[in-house]
Amino acid sequence: MKPYAMSSRMQRLPRALMLAPALVALAMAGCANMTPEQQATAKGAAIGAVTGAVLGKVTGGKPATGAAIGGVIGAVAGNVWSRNMEEQKRAMEAATQGTPVEVTRTADNQLKLDIPSDISFDRNSAAIKPELRSVLDAFARGASQNGSMIVRVVGHTDSTGTDAINDPLSQRRADSVRDYLSDRGVSASRIETAGRGSREPIASNATAAGQAKNRRVEIFLREPGQS
Repeated sequence: MKPYAMSSRMQRLPRALMLAPALVALAMAGCANMTPEQQATAKGAAIGAVTGAVLGKVTGGKPATGAAIGGVIGAVAGNVWSRNMEEQKRAMEAATQGTPVEVTRTADNQLKLDIPSDISFDRNSAAIKPELRSVLDAFARGASQNGSMIVRVVGHTDSTGTDAINDPLSQRRADSVRDYLSDRGVSASRIETAGRGSREPIASNATAAGQAKNRRVEIFLREPGQS
């Protein structure tokens, strides 16, 4: 391709990109009655269509063809909450039924288990309680069957004690969960851990009940490529 031809097409690139917000807004306008999965697909398809059209112009192809290809790619990329993730969520909801564990889908399409101190760890301890083992066993089965998914374990404490105590304690709790999952078939290389100490409370530390809620472990499961 001649240099001036590419330069001419590149000059039209910003104009094409200006269409992206309008297309996304148009796609999402009819999403009020869609499921979150369908909304993500529609949004991804709109973005992909614009990207494909732009690529079609830059590379000399037909914009319509590029838009169609980009729409397919965008739909797949936008629908990051897959059927597999939904199956994992339902399996964990069944496994934790009757327990205080909360199973949710996060805004960025990760599966989250919020495990309170009632069944996770005693005060000032990183030893996993027997009540938590059945939950972790079920999680490990699902995660080990999906060998590409990434697990992240985050430990938290209440505000009693100093950071010098709470920070390493929360990290040891996360590490204990990692080791337990690893022993049950989840590759340690797929498990990220972090200790937040008392820096991210979800309840007031002024009461014993609030402190108990803050002493928790959160486990996240996400598709590869998600940050």
